[in-house]
Amino acid sequence: MDTEKYYNSGPSIGRSFSYGWQMMFKNSFLTLLFAIILTGILRGPISINMQADNADWLRLVWVFPMAMLSMAYGLLFIPVISYGTKYIFLKAMRDEEVDLLTLFEGFKEKYFKIILANLIVISVTIIGFILFIIPGIIILCRLLFVPYLVMDKNMDPIQAIERSWQVTKGHGWKIFFMGIISFFIIIGGLMIFFVGILISFIWIHSAFATLYLSVMNSSDTENPIPILGINEV
Repeated sequence: MDTEKYYNSGPSIGRSFSYGWQMMFKNSFLTLLFAIILTGILRGPISINMQADNADWLRLVWVFPMAMLSMAYGLLFIPVISYGTKYIFLKAMRDEEVDLLTLFEGFKEKYFKIILANLIVISVTIIGFILFIIPGIIILCRLLFVPYLVMDKNMDPIQAIERSWQVTKGHGWKIFFMGIISFFIIIGGLMIFFVGILISFIWIHSAFATLYLSVMNSSDTENPIPILGINEV
């Protein structure tokens, strides 16, 4: 690939999915595959199987502490893995070297930024959904780039939220329809079972990382996307 050439076309749904599809198979497919599998395992809910239905004291002793542990796990661990997953795909779309350790990179220096950013985004999105759903969808779309900005630009949570809101102006519908398309891609993946659903998730992550790069590239020159020729894949 000629790294002196850049993808200068404006952000689009088709180009995001097309470029993401090409790049996911280029150099890092196995790493991306293992990242999706490992993320899925780490996201697995903590299940509690209580056979003694009438033992209320057992519920109090076990269920409540486990519920608290599960909540802490979801708020203090999973966001770091989620942000790390997005960062792996972002680097892959840039044709940079990636490895699974990137999943845990957020624990080093960005932990509190990630946790706070995630809490703020969740909070404002929930408030938006309470306000007749549509505001929640708008907020969810406009703050989609927060994880990328925290990981890629090392922004503070408020900076990342403000920047995401700024750069996604005019691209909200693209993000929304990419979400709709992603739903049908997942359905298609489920139809061909385990391998299909994994490829679906890899493709979706790749497409959204590409959209982030192309949107940022259209607003500044910090995130160029190399052009892929048909013979370069």
